[in-house]
Amino acid sequence: MPNDRPLTEPLLGFAPPTGSLPKAPTGIQGLDQITGGGLPRGRPTLVCGSAGCGKTLLAMEFLVRGATMFDEAGVFMAFEETSEELTENVRSLGFDLQQLVTDGKLAIDYVHIEPTEIQEAGEYDLEGLFLRLGLAIDSLNAKRVVLDTIETLFGGLTDQGMLRAEIRRLFRWLKDKGVTTVITAERGDGTLTRQGLEEYVSDCVILLDHRVTEQSSTRRLRIVKYRGSTHGTNEYPFLIDETGISVLPVTSIGLDHTVSDERVSSGIPELDAMLGNQGFYRGSSILVSGTAGTGKTTLASHFAQSVCASGQRCLYLAFEESRGQIVRNMRSVGIDLQTWLDRGMLDIVSSRPTLYGLEMHLVAIHKQVNRFKPEAIVVDPISNLAIGANRLDSNAMLLRLIDFLKSCQITALLVNLTGGGEAVDATDARVSSIIDTWLSLRDVEVGTAREKYVHILKSRGMPHSREMKRYELTGHGLSIQSGA
Repeated sequence: MPNDRPLTEPLLGFAPPTGSLPKAPTGIQGLDQITGGGLPRGRPTLVCGSAGCGKTLLAMEFLVRGATMFDEAGVFMAFEETSEELTENVRSLGFDLQQLVTDGKLAIDYVHIEPTEIQEAGEYDLEGLFLRLGLAIDSLNAKRVVLDTIETLFGGLTDQGMLRAEIRRLFRWLKDKGVTTVITAERGDGTLTRQGLEEYVSDCVILLDHRVTEQSSTRRLRIVKYRGSTHGTNEYPFLIDETGISVLPVTSIGLDHTVSDERVSSGIPELDAMLGNQGFYRGSSILVSGTAGTGKTTLASHFAQSVCASGQRCLYLAFEESRGQIVRNMRSVGIDLQTWLDRGMLDIVSSRPTLYGLEMHLVAIHKQVNRFKPEAIVVDPISNLAIGANRLDSNAMLLRLIDFLKSCQITALLVNLTGGGEAVDATDARVSSIIDTWLSLRDVEVGTAREKYVHILKSRGMPHSREMKRYELTGHGLSIQSGA
């Protein structure tokens, strides 16, 4: 499969204890971490949610990853979409269902059910379904099954006694077959499903939600219950893109990350001298704040170029300028970023801050880091990410981002735009307390001229200059004067 990807390292401390319930890993990034290893093996899992939240895609990826990553064949029984429609719908994600069918790793069976034809006079039962599904399972020796969606199967039944009996019989039959099953269901009015019964007989229930807040949409996932297993209980944002689904824990990783005494150059010798003659600590977080035109992006580009020149990779996330514009503008001050882009040491990823909500940006950053595996990252600017968000949400998102980067020992340089009429040492209070090094770039009016000054407001764990140093933006980049 062209978009097969390795499982990333656990993002949370959910690990299955010794002797715990056997689990089938999903291969879906992040989901195995919050479920403590995957879905209950040999048992049914209910995935419910409203239309468009990603139920069918999650179920299909569960089968595709099982076949391609864990050598477990699967059966997808659809009651709403034909095999041709399903194949076409997931092709954009890189899933070649037809090839998996040809290889004997996947079977797709479309069963048309007309609810008006369902009889309740003792004639309706599931024997035909059991026979058809059992044949497909046995022909592939399948270990995984998906039923999509269950309300189509039982939509014509109004007798609650018969409905409950048939649902219980279906779930018991699946358990007796020993297959790990995902059953999708539409969310009901005040209940997790339309029937309101399936969640009670399922061993694991996953609720998907797609909400829009301040014109930004966010998909979220929650493990409602998981019999016999510990699991994450928060709502977790998840992203659907060209590689499938990625789930991200919303809690902070913690404060037990490894620290390093190794230093990383800022790319500006005079600034390194102000930082104890050595630069930043590897794996630390650096905030560069200042008003427009003070050279924040230039300083960040010096850092990115220095990282690449040392033989390490740098990821540059830009939220104001395109890759081409950054490369052109930095070339005018003597910083050649194109060389490092061509060598694969630097990657500049540009996107509008309004593309996602806060949580989705965090998911996207996780994905970029897992893809490029950089030793350093630049986020320019973080202030744009908080547009339209309240202070509590933006602060929480930045805290989780910084904790994630620290856990990966990635040196992070975060650029923040300060409002012109605001106090420079107070504007960034929402993030300054969690930052290791804080550089303030100031544009000061002196008579009829304006002069630029850099000041290290703090730098944890090292002796550093407390002077305000004057600097200029020249054809060779940012140049700090030797005097005060």
